[in-house]
Amino acid sequence: MADIAASAPAKINLYLHVTGRRDDGFHLLDSLIVFADVGDRIALEPADELSLTIDGPFSAGLSNGDDNLVLRAARALAELAGRNDGARIRLTKNLPVASGIGGGSADAAATLRALMRLWEIEPDADALLEMALSLGADVPVCLASRPSFLGGIGENIDPAPALPPVWMVLANPGVAVSTPEIFRARRGGFSTPARFDAPPADAIRLAALLAGRNNDLAEPACALAPAIIETLDAIAAQPGCLLARMSGSGATCFGLFAEAASAQSARSGIRNAHPDWWVAQAPMLGP
Repeated sequence: MADIAASAPAKINLYLHVTGRRDDGFHLLDSLIVFADVGDRIALEPADELSLTIDGPFSAGLSNGDDNLVLRAARALAELAGRNDGARIRLTKNLPVASGIGGGSADAAATLRALMRLWEIEPDADALLEMALSLGADVPVCLASRPSFLGGIGENIDPAPALPPVWMVLANPGVAVSTPEIFRARRGGFSTPARFDAPPADAIRLAALLAGRNNDLAEPACALAPAIIETLDAIAAQPGCLLARMSGSGATCFGLFAEAASAQSARSGIRNAHPDWWVAQAPMLGP
């Protein structure tokens, strides 16, 4: 049994606007990030050295070497805290790889949370944020793991207003897409930020708000991976679906539902029609 465990929930971009580009090539974003109650799992045991084992349905092909983001996060935290502690880390990979729902970033963030508990440390908040950002643009928001507006290249995180209970159906057609390729394929100008202050009263009003916003990476992603179009159509066709959209740079897409029964029925319907897809249903996590 592990001494410490932490969940790494799927990160969902309810909308994603590309608002600019810095001189160094990094794109500026405005996005509403939430988390679904489905994801990977990190488990830790004390040890003299850092090590990583990976299991789970999507573990095949993943390296547990020094380049793995989980080990990179562990080493970075040890350096930040001036510690020489080790840990045996087990990653249970339940989410598809390179799928636009923050799997690697969520795993790194869960590793940081778990190690801070195991090592009983509390690094300076600003230094921790800077270190998390150095690991990846989504790591800071995954470290917070609460509904947030994301700005800049990922360093600006602001609490979202209270969001109503929503059920989500996630579907991935088994296509891995490259985030850098998606950004390179993007054409056109930039979008404006689209944040809102008033809490939506219910799932229907939340979906209506989101319908006036976009995922600016969906068009290039669909051009590079047409299976995303089929995935969006399959979700949108389910009874009770309030909104169907791609998350992040894809290829995972999601549907919003007001009722658990509708989401469960949608998951079953999509699984039956596409048995080779990864499909999950889960509530959106709150603050």
